[in-house]
Amino acid sequence: MAELVRFGVSMDAELLSAFDHLIERKGYDNRSEAIRDLVREAIVHTRWQRGRSTAVGALCIVYDHKAHDLVRKLTRLQHEHVTQVISTMHVHLNEADCFEVMVMRGPAAEIQALADTVIATRGVRHGRLVMTAGTDTRRQADGGT
Repeated sequence: MAELVRFGVSMDAELLSAFDHLIERKGYDNRSEAIRDLVREAIVHTRWQRGRSTAVGALCIVYDHKAHDLVRKLTRLQHEHVTQVISTMHVHLNEADCFEVMVMRGPAAEIQALADTVIATRGVRHGRLVMTAGTDTRRQADGGT
């Protein structure tokens, strides 16, 4: 385990109170764990923006399966990105709407670009990409990959 270092943080009382309510709602045991998670998130996000990190992600979409040629377009995109799209799950919501989850892995910029393309495809009603680090964030903070 890495050496733990203590440091102080000055914060406005109202901001600290709001933070305490947030960490309580999220179930953190203490402020330190919450701050560590915020720092990890910021590091991972910055590395994604710089294109220097791999990630795993889930793209969740709701779409009209009756939309002209949409299913074929989605299938084609998945096959064209077979190294990034590693799994899918398809759920029928009703007679017209489907929910699909595409699990992806690879360079964060490529995952984001593919997600943007899928979400922008005509007939996709809504989409959201959730990404997380594909490698250990402690190593990323130290400059590793």
